[in-house]
Amino acid sequence: MEFLTQERWSPYLVGAGIGILSWFTFLISKSPIACSTTFAKLSGMIEMLFRGNKVENKPYYQKVGLVVDWQMMLVLGIVIGSLISALLSDDFNWQWVPSTWASAFGASPLLRAVVALFGGIIIGFGARWADGCTSGHGISGTLQLAVSSWISAICFFIGGILTAHLIFRLIG
Repeated sequence: MEFLTQERWSPYLVGAGIGILSWFTFLISKSPIACSTTFAKLSGMIEMLFRGNKVENKPYYQKVGLVVDWQMMLVLGIVIGSLISALLSDDFNWQWVPSTWASAFGASPLLRAVVALFGGIIIGFGARWADGCTSGHGISGTLQLAVSSWISAICFFIGGILTAHLIFRLIG
């Protein structure tokens, strides 16, 4: 159990674990691992607090269903598991601005929050437009050898590399 206290785990073991989790997901639920739809469902549930049941009449929410399902529990488990892992490895600390960001753009938590919010909106829009996210396309879709998912995964890497280069080389 000593591996649980390591700051970084072997990417090979983690990759194999995600692959095995994917097998069980297909076996038990007959659906792939995915996360971005959970955030869309959650936004609909939050909207229901303000607008009532009218939200359920929207075609998108009728398609995805506004229910707490196993994928929402998966997302919650990712957050809780990350916290537990950081605590066990003694790597947890409250940090509003990562050091790499601070050295490039300064230590302003407000700027970091605004950029993170803007980036999250763009990622959310892209995930809905692509009908999937890095877990849906990058893990589950590539596992099924779906051409669209392989194209998406390649584009994730290209986009990530270009964005990191743009942010930290040209702007910073």
